[in-house]
Amino acid sequence: MFKRIVVGLDGSDTSEKALRVACDLALKYGSELHLVHTPQPQPVAFAMGAVAGYHAVTTMPSAEEVKTAGEMILNSGTSIVEKLKCTVTGAHLGQGDPADNIMHYAKNGSADLIVTGRRGLGVVGALVAGSTSQRINHHAECACLSVI
Repeated sequence: MFKRIVVGLDGSDTSEKALRVACDLALKYGSELHLVHTPQPQPVAFAMGAVAGYHAVTTMPSAEEVKTAGEMILNSGTSIVEKLKCTVTGAHLGQGDPADNIMHYAKNGSADLIVTGRRGLGVVGALVAGSTSQRINHHAECACLSVI
């Protein structure tokens, strides 16, 4: 039924739940599993501040710090997938808008299904720009599954 599944990751607990559901489906249907993460500077800044102290919150991270944080999320996702006895076929670190990147990757890779968490790290962004999963559900050209 599903040959290629794309999972949008953001490092949240809901995103991890979505990944686990996608792995279950991939194992059931023998699907390829592709991970997509689009790091956003604001959540990286807040995460750095939580670790380093107040000053880091007021300073936006460099492009290299954002990329490193994104790679950590993809590596964490790959580790979870391997623990579930599944295999990652592809992993993509995007730039810009997460919903656009996930949909673009899914379309170019002929994905049959996009799986995302419904409430991830983008609470502030959702108030301003809208929910990533909601945009994907409305605009993707393949089936979508939002995990709560």
